[in-house]
Amino acid sequence: MVFLNYFSNGNIVLSAGDKAPFFSLSDQDGKIHNLSDYKGMRLIVYFFPMADTPGWIKEACGFRNIYSEFEKNNITVIGISYDKTKSLRDFKGKYNLPFDFLSDSKKSVAKSFGANGFMVPKRMTFIIDGSGKIEKIYKEVNINTHAETILKDILK
Repeated sequence: MVFLNYFSNGNIVLSAGDKAPFFSLSDQDGKIHNLSDYKGMRLIVYFFPMADTPGWIKEACGFRNIYSEFEKNNITVIGISYDKTKSLRDFKGKYNLPFDFLSDSKKSVAKSFGANGFMVPKRMTFIIDGSGKIEKIYKEVNINTHAETILKDILK
């Protein structure tokens, strides 16, 4: 059940089983992505602090390195940050990342997921099922093993 947790500065707190908040954001190339575009698919939405920072490089490249396993299992990955689309495009190209990054420059989507932070989003990940419900939330992320952990959890 979605509720306001006033002990966490009024951020929305989501739980497994909740309907994922709607989003409509531009990717690194200016293409609009809506949550409804992923109906019938399993979707991984991960929020990250900032493009081209050491932690994000490790996390994003972790997804890249096993992305074929996600594809093979009909799982789509998208990353969301407050970065502008150009920063996301440059980063995606620099590290040959095969999935899309969405710009939440107005911070509204991070807020609706409870991942908003003051200057940057919190590092959080949501697995969303094909009907748009949250399957699992990762509030603690090990940037070195995050992608492998998610894949293992989904496939078990």
